[in-house]
Amino acid sequence: MKELTIDKTTAGQRLNKYLLKYFKNATSSFIYKMLRKKNIVLNGKKATGSEMLKEADKIKVFFSDETFEKMRGAAAAKANAHRLDRLPVKPLSIVYEDEDILVVNKPAGLLSQGAKEGDDSVNSRLLAYLWKDKKITEESFALFHPSVVNRLDRNTSGLVLAGKTLAGTQMLTEEIRNHSSQKYYHCFVAGRLEKECKLRDYLIKDPAQNRVFVRKDKTIGALEIKTDVTPLEVFEDYTYVRVHLLTGRTHQIRAHLSFAGYPVIGDPKYGNREVNERFCKKYNVRRQLLHAAEYVMSDGRAFRAQEPELFRQLRNKKG
Repeated sequence: MKELTIDKTTAGQRLNKYLLKYFKNATSSFIYKMLRKKNIVLNGKKATGSEMLKEADKIKVFFSDETFEKMRGAAAAKANAHRLDRLPVKPLSIVYEDEDILVVNKPAGLLSQGAKEGDDSVNSRLLAYLWKDKKITEESFALFHPSVVNRLDRNTSGLVLAGKTLAGTQMLTEEIRNHSSQKYYHCFVAGRLEKECKLRDYLIKDPAQNRVFVRKDKTIGALEIKTDVTPLEVFEDYTYVRVHLLTGRTHQIRAHLSFAGYPVIGDPKYGNREVNERFCKKYNVRRQLLHAAEYVMSDGRAFRAQEPELFRQLRNKKG
């Protein structure tokens, strides 16, 4: 007999789902058969598999050692541990961390999540940090993979949120899905924006071109977008603004501001080429000046990310 104890990392899911993750080589029918025969029991009692697991729950498994190892898929767990061992430890600018979540200030140029193994990203750095700091183990990683829950474009800097536990990931995902959190960005736009504006339009995504198009009127396939823009400092030919993102569509801020006549400086896709070349030559701007500055959760917690040095230079007209 082996006893499994539910920790904070994996609490908050149904028993059957947990068992299928733990016993990677088992089928659903096998798991339900073991539950019916009481070869798997929860807190000393017969279980159906539909029970929601809580921290400190205990699962007793009455398998032979051979069956346990076969169903467990221990080799896969070892391979995962080996992969984590190989991850290089790189800088991770942590803004906030508790038992369930972690918030990072991502630098421009770094992926939020890699497309393939070996890609340097916030996600790979997060896993390396948690593994080297013993905040995840071989067993916990086999059951749950900590991961970022929101993504920023590679050349956008600022706040990226990650779930360290299942409960943390579920909470953050629910906030994003329900739009119950508030997201604020800072950026520099071409032109003088003298007063606050509330942009309300529609966005059409073109996956083939990896770009979006904004339209005034709704058309088939278009999604409503809402973006509030407040000028913070107005300079001779550019404005430092705060953007309140009310809907979170692909490239929304960049495309919406460009459509409104105030393209983000340095944006190669939706920006103004002439303006970008001028700012590149004068201030060495080589990427879009867009920063995810503040994230306010529904429970009142607010996370803020320090802006890149170039932002401070432009605000002080240095460079």
